[in-house]
Amino acid sequence: MPPLWHWLYFLPVARQSEIGPDGHPKRGGFLPPVPQPRRMWAGGRLTFERALTVGDEITRVSRIADVSVKDGRSGKLVFVCVRHEIADARGVALTEEHDIVYRDNPLATPAGAPVAVPQPAPAGESYSRAIAPDPVLLFRYSALTFNGHRIHYDRSYVTGVEGYPGLIVHGPLIATLLVDLLRRQASRRAPAAVPVQGRAPDLRHPPLRRLRATGGRASPRAVGARPRGRARDGSRRRARLTQPTRTP
Repeated sequence: MPPLWHWLYFLPVARQSEIGPDGHPKRGGFLPPVPQPRRMWAGGRLTFERALTVGDEITRVSRIADVSVKDGRSGKLVFVCVRHEIADARGVALTEEHDIVYRDNPLATPAGAPVAVPQPAPAGESYSRAIAPDPVLLFRYSALTFNGHRIHYDRSYVTGVEGYPGLIVHGPLIATLLVDLLRRQASRRAPAAVPVQGRAPDLRHPPLRRLRATGGRASPRAVGARPRGRARDGSRRRARLTQPTRTP
């Protein structure tokens, strides 16, 4: 199975009554009850011992590895690092440290205030591929990963509540496409490790994005939590790998 396609498995299951206003399951179960309302994928670090194989039965054990609080330009930030270990019959095949950041809702912007200009991606890439992350692609990926977060498909919510100017492209989707781009250039060889960090939300403006990769590493690199300390919680889930849907 191609790298990062394990994100199509171990999907969250919650009753409609357990869904929060942002489309995510309410907190206080496995994830800590962080008061900040806005949740974003901040990146992670993945280490591959061997490839997962379609047809295998696999298990995932998840633990809260770290919770840290920082002060940012937009207010208080709470970083939660979740460590996943995915194993097949031979033992652990994949280790992932998943960083989540929680933020406060944005304050109202005064009339005439300067608008932040998005930073362009670094130039000088070794490979590139043009991708159009239109609303259909974002909706389809949300459905594949059972991700109800409204910032990816609900324009009135993402602009009116969370203060972004448009729909947000999923960080894991960008990471999956970056690794797929590298594999296309490396005779389908799988990486041994993938560090991915989200520097800023990728907005669907303009509607055409270009994936860029340099050398043998997925990029962009950016700000993320650094895990430390002991695991404080645990969750174990089981899945059987079936033939997944092809990436775009």
